[in-house]
Amino acid sequence: MAVTVHIPTPLRKLTGNESEVQVEAATVAALVEGLEEAYAGMKEKLFDETGDIRRYVNIYINEEDIRFLDGKDTALKDGDSVSIVPAIAGGC
Repeated sequence: MAVTVHIPTPLRKLTGNESEVQVEAATVAALVEGLEEAYAGMKEKLFDETGDIRRYVNIYINEEDIRFLDGKDTALKDGDSVSIVPAIAGGC
């Protein structure tokens, strides 16, 4: 099942500056593996050394935060839209 993945600007150097890519995957974990196969280096940007999603990375499926679903085990459906959003901090 193909899903559309929206790539944030800081990760586009890995995708040849593509802002959207298509990946075949049944879960978020499989999606990250698929991204890694197609775009080397993506997995280390999204997952930590224990295999969990990095704290500063937010992943949304059709605008729903996967942290409130099944995390990296969240199921994907054909046509889903997945957004990777790095957390932004700052201020005075």
